[in-house]
Amino acid sequence: MAVIGTDNPSYGDITCGSLLQQLQRVWDEVGESDEDRDKILLQLDQECLDVYKRKVDMATQSRDLLIQALDDSKIELARLLSALGEKTIVRTPEKSSGTIKEQLAAIAPTLNQLNEQKEERVKEFVDVQSQIEKICGEIAGTLEVGDEVGPPEVNEDDLSLEKLEDFRAQLQELQKEKSNRQQKVLDYVSMVHDLCTVLGMDFFSTITEVHLSLDDLIDVDCKSISDDTLSKLDKTVASLKEDKKTRLHKLQELAMQLSDLWNLMETPKEERRFFDHVTCHISATVDEVTTDGALALDLIEQAEVEVERLDQLKSSKMKEIALKKQKELEEIYASAHVVIDTKTAREKLMALIESGNIEPSELIADMDNQILKAKEESLSRKDILDKVERWMSACDEESWLEDYNQDENRYSSSRGAHLNLKRAEKARILVNKIPALVDTLVAKTRTWEEDRGSSFMYDGVPLLAMLDEYLMLRHEREEEKRRLRDQKKFGGELVSNDHSPNKPLSSKKVVGPKSNGTASAGPANRRLSVNGTNGVRSAAKERRESLKSSASNNVTVADAASCVSGTEPVPNSP
Repeated sequence: MAVIGTDNPSYGDITCGSLLQQLQRVWDEVGESDEDRDKILLQLDQECLDVYKRKVDMATQSRDLLIQALDDSKIELARLLSALGEKTIVRTPEKSSGTIKEQLAAIAPTLNQLNEQKEERVKEFVDVQSQIEKICGEIAGTLEVGDEVGPPEVNEDDLSLEKLEDFRAQLQELQKEKSNRQQKVLDYVSMVHDLCTVLGMDFFSTITEVHLSLDDLIDVDCKSISDDTLSKLDKTVASLKEDKKTRLHKLQELAMQLSDLWNLMETPKEERRFFDHVTCHISATVDEVTTDGALALDLIEQAEVEVERLDQLKSSKMKEIALKKQKELEEIYASAHVVIDTKTAREKLMALIESGNIEPSELIADMDNQILKAKEESLSRKDILDKVERWMSACDEESWLEDYNQDENRYSSSRGAHLNLKRAEKARILVNKIPALVDTLVAKTRTWEEDRGSSFMYDGVPLLAMLDEYLMLRHEREEEKRRLRDQKKFGGELVSNDHSPNKPLSSKKVVGPKSNGTASAGPANRRLSVNGTNGVRSAAKERRESLKSSASNNVTVADAASCVSGTEPVPNSP
């Protein structure tokens, strides 16, 4: 079998044809038979076929591998496209024809780009999911703040942007939740600090009992935000608020007791200032108390000790305080010309204090109430009393004018005569106003008595009785003057000794009111000049002494502090 290889490719000068020619020359020289030559050529042909066959098999196998690689690349491409989602920016290869290598070459860049994109996407998923797991662990309390978490399991079959955005949204919510919890923790810590400051408690030990990370020296990002920590903080704040409320209530009670004891014993302001930090919160609400140490236990104990001290001191000063109140009450009634049985009231007041049957604060409060009523009583009498004083002052001037008119030397040129003359002119004007003044006084007094349903007493004597007595005597005086003028006019006989013109007109006396409120008309009982108030005042004093001797001694316990808190029973005016 001839081998034609002149056209076959050669390596240098050696070719299959040249080798065959060389083989034939050798055979010619040797004298190889044609049969042997044919066998050798057949053998060469078989060997060539085997070589070609091996090459074909290798080429086929290589082709199959390339096809498999192409199929795998297509599958990988499809998987990556599916995992990365439709929103991937990678463009798939458009060439689906050509040789296998061309197709592999076309798809390779896309696969490389998608794999790179996948790696970046996985990193993003790992980062987001790690943060999610870390925050969830911090919230659940299974992970301490600052601890690292292991790499999360990422589902590489779903690396789409939509899934990534879901994780990011979840992370954003968790970050917001974490931020809110951090703020809650800071708020709780601040409240615990403020409450501990007001209560005088150790803030560090209180807050670290909840969690060690809550110390002020630790950064907020490292503080515990777990449910358990928030729950403990809430309970701690609630407990401290309850303690604050309880202590404030206790302090306010002590402040009220201090105030009552101070007022009871009339403690000077200088001594009270030592406890201004206690009394300043007497009406404060819980939220208004923010001063450092305002509700500390030692401060409350200090106030308790002071209350106990004052309480022991109270009994020894009660008599002094009560007598001072009694004196004030007596002065009010005296200024209002109201008569009270001071001796009996003082005796009963002392007996009441010594018996211990009434709380000192109640007794002082009752006395203060009676003092207030006495002031109101005095105020209601002021207008009438002012007019009484004007009436008595006018009576004094009337008495002086009477004496002045009977002085035969009143027009002499003696020293001071002109002053007396001026006074006499003013006195005549004032005396002429007496009737109108008395009428006004009577009207106001009757109105006062009608409004109050009781008699208006002046130093223990009914004022209307005094005024009626004065008007009666004034009427008699006018009648006497009229008779004297008629007697002089007609030159009548001498008047009797009781009405002698030589007897001073001022000898006519005012009848002193009796204890039953009636006036005796007998001249022998007349005690005052109609023109003077000395007699009016002495008659009132005499009537008051008469009333005192027959006054009721029934001073009630409730009114002992007020010393009968008013006047003794007096008769109505006629």
